[in-house]
Amino acid sequence: MNIKIKKSDISGKIKIPSSKSYTHRSLICASLAKGKTKIIFPLSCEDTNTTSEILKQMGIEIKRKNDYWLVYGQEFKKPKNELFCKGSGTTIRFMTSICSTINQEYKLTGNESLLKRPIKPLVDSLNDLGVKCSCNGNFPPVSTKGKIKGGFTKIRGDISSQFISSLLLASPLSEKNIVIEVDKLESIPYVEMTIDTQKKFGIEVKNKKMKKFEIEPQIYKKTNYKIEGDWSSASFFIAAGILAGKIEIENLNMKSLQADKKIMDVIEKMGGDFTIKKNSILVEKSKLSSINFDVSNCPDIFPVICILCSAAEGTSSITGIKRLEFKETNRINNMVEGLKKTGIQIMKKNDDLMIKGCSKFKLASIDPKNDHRVAMAFGVLGLIVKNGLEIKDSQCVNKSFSDFWKSIKNLGGITEAKK
Repeated sequence: MNIKIKKSDISGKIKIPSSKSYTHRSLICASLAKGKTKIIFPLSCEDTNTTSEILKQMGIEIKRKNDYWLVYGQEFKKPKNELFCKGSGTTIRFMTSICSTINQEYKLTGNESLLKRPIKPLVDSLNDLGVKCSCNGNFPPVSTKGKIKGGFTKIRGDISSQFISSLLLASPLSEKNIVIEVDKLESIPYVEMTIDTQKKFGIEVKNKKMKKFEIEPQIYKKTNYKIEGDWSSASFFIAAGILAGKIEIENLNMKSLQADKKIMDVIEKMGGDFTIKKNSILVEKSKLSSINFDVSNCPDIFPVICILCSAAEGTSSITGIKRLEFKETNRINNMVEGLKKTGIQIMKKNDDLMIKGCSKFKLASIDPKNDHRVAMAFGVLGLIVKNGLEIKDSQCVNKSFSDFWKSIKNLGGITEAKK
């Protein structure tokens, strides 16, 4: 199903859904803790549902209630079939290490998109730590056999921070101490979120300046865990208010460790008009100036920053973009292609993207190539395009935010479904 977003003035309030990243992490920690854990306000979306289903196949009981999930942690069982992780990079990367916490043989795979996302550095590190692990060149499928034993590994941190988070989640269940040395770690906040979640479940990770991690054998402990609002999802509505109206975004932790809270730095530097309240932000239509911004620690807000830069005066520079080639799509090329269709002058040079802002956009049909964040970003841009934008395969937003189009409509955005 395609959807057309027409130029609109939006207003009102929106309660942002819970954090996808924290939901993944808490699900896994709860499964590793024996007994009943209550996860309060989890996010149900394609990716977190995939992690949940994989855990169920491994013998974990998860009961879903209206506002919480009950997770009954116990010993994992060998599944009847290979573990199909669909399109969730977080799931396959985290579960590759988790499968190494017991002495069984597992195979993990996914859809066509997932099979193009790198995983070899993680596989190599698990082999360093005593697991028999292999993959298809640099990519999934992945096979694991044997239990993580401990020791030392060195791993790159500039491909995906999920590799480091994956190792951290499994390390407490090793036979001996583990030392992880990381070279050039990017997306640092995501690793901080992993350590923060583990701490809530009774796990201590010794961290030396996010370059070296030491983990002793420990036991995960059951708890009640509340999931905070998702800054990744909030970023699209912050941008929507700045470009097209006046809205209040609720359910946000102003002291959050989430990487995408950096969207506030972006709009402040661009001259956006906003007011921070206790658990919400009020944003309204603003005249924006160009910006130079490094997204190496917050790559998921790259698409929405591109949209803001397209509507700003002057030429903006977005740096630290290289890893975006390895997301659900080549997210750099995807944004460049879409913005050029709307009339934006945009150029990629090495690790930088230059965007010249404008005030008049062309009617265009955008193919996000099944990338949820690209689809939502262009949905925001459509609010200020005179003749609107058509977004193909709009249902791809279900990966993280199934009510996105409904939320746009509830704020006064004019949407039209197209077959």
